[in-house]
Amino acid sequence: MKLVLTAEQRELRAVFAELFTQKCPASLVRELKRPESDGFPAELWTALAATGALGLPFAHGYGGQGAGLFELGLFFTEAGAALCPSVVYSTLLYGLAVDRLGPPRHRDAYLPALCAGELVATVAAWNPSDAADLRPRLRATHGSDGWRLSGGLDFVANAERADVVLVTAEEETSGTGPGRTLGFVVRPGGPGWSAEPLRTIAADKQSRVRLTGYQVDDDAVLAGRDGRGLDPADLGWVAEAAVALQCAEMFGGAVAALDRTVEYVMTRHQFDRPIGSFQAVQHHVADIRIALDGARLAAYSALWWLAQGACATRRVAVAKMQCSEAYKWATLTCHQLQGGMGYVRETDLHLWSERAKVTELQGGAADVAARWLEREIGLVG
Repeated sequence: MKLVLTAEQRELRAVFAELFTQKCPASLVRELKRPESDGFPAELWTALAATGALGLPFAHGYGGQGAGLFELGLFFTEAGAALCPSVVYSTLLYGLAVDRLGPPRHRDAYLPALCAGELVATVAAWNPSDAADLRPRLRATHGSDGWRLSGGLDFVANAERADVVLVTAEEETSGTGPGRTLGFVVRPGGPGWSAEPLRTIAADKQSRVRLTGYQVDDDAVLAGRDGRGLDPADLGWVAEAAVALQCAEMFGGAVAALDRTVEYVMTRHQFDRPIGSFQAVQHHVADIRIALDGARLAAYSALWWLAQGACATRRVAVAKMQCSEAYKWATLTCHQLQGGMGYVRETDLHLWSERAKVTELQGGAADVAARWLEREIGLVG
């Protein structure tokens, strides 16, 4: 495993950074936080589709770029630095899920549209508070008219804006044992669908979804490679990939917060000298930089191992613990280094600290990730 970026990867990351600098300024982030906004960045979305970013990890046959999960992580890093709207993340995660879990007809139906920017999507296939908990929250009953889904899903990202949502459900059986875990591609709206917007600290678009006898056609089912249900290893890989990409996002966001703070302490003067020249300030900046180097290595390690095709629970757990704590601590320290200006909402630093808290909790905070690691190395049953 080599975690030093190649020249091509560095160039790719630079392209992403320039794209987000032009199309995703802090003013856009603020605008999308407004209650009346639907959270969809139309101009940014068009640019991502035009540059091929939305198709980055998918095969050329679907209109993608044929890159790997690691390269997608570089995209998430620069997206995190720019506080990219979550609808971009949720759509890409949907594509990864369909690519890994879906039959050929689903890949043919959805991936080309996704790569072209013609599809907005999201995934609700694991516990939003514990990504290792893959138990379905929905129940599925099969009848002459297809499938009926019932149950509730909390914290579904962009559910009200998405064209399709990938969910999982446990099949109702006449026997005593559990039924198959099946995936379903559902289209929001219609009889039996309700979505309640949830208020979050970062004003991102999350919903509580309730399905009551929601009808789904047989063509919308993901039943696994052999029809026996989704393979837990495949579903687990998708969940771990989502966490690892989120770790790359967190690292990128923390770097952006630090860069803004370094610029501030180099231009803010006190006692006729930049405050960045004071040793106490330099110590804080150095400590943040060290923490972020650890976060980067942990995130890149998790992505690299997942890119080999199998789960990497140990690396993902370490990355989640390292990145979530580093992001949160970095932003809080940056607030202190910027003094009173760091706590004024008219400045932008709070946008990163809000995102740090949200991403810390998504999929499970550091204590949840520690339990993944405990189980993985055999400390608990």
